[in-house]
Amino acid sequence: MDRSGRSRNPYELTDESPVYVISVAAQLSGLHPQTLRQYDRLGLVSPDRTAGRGRRYSARDIELLRTVQQLSQDEGINLAGIKRIIELENQVAALQQRVGELSAALEGAAAAMQQREAQVHASYRRDLVPYQDVQQASALVVWRPKRGD
Repeated sequence: MDRSGRSRNPYELTDESPVYVISVAAQLSGLHPQTLRQYDRLGLVSPDRTAGRGRRYSARDIELLRTVQQLSQDEGINLAGIKRIIELENQVAALQQRVGELSAALEGAAAAMQQREAQVHASYRRDLVPYQDVQQASALVVWRPKRGD
């Protein structure tokens, strides 16, 4: 299973497939392996673990390592701030996914309602004629009161 809880083909590689050992991940990210261990301890980048507790980094983890490094070096943001940024970005992504799910559910409900409305309209009796209001301006009414005898 991947981090989203979905089962996947074990031979299919995705951005979340944990394939890189720490030395390769360090080389790909341009960081020292000890820095990667520190980021893991701080909860900034948490790679998957093997049965022997060895770290295995995915392509997404390496991209996150580069982002952490860029925020730290170029933007001057401390690691606590970077952790908060990552948490907020993850929260935004989760909320966007939820909005997508709710939008899809709403569209499904709207389609079901339109289908039900069409069924109701199809069930109308066709022998009834709808009432239409007669224009009063086109009618002339004459009234004469009876004279009392």
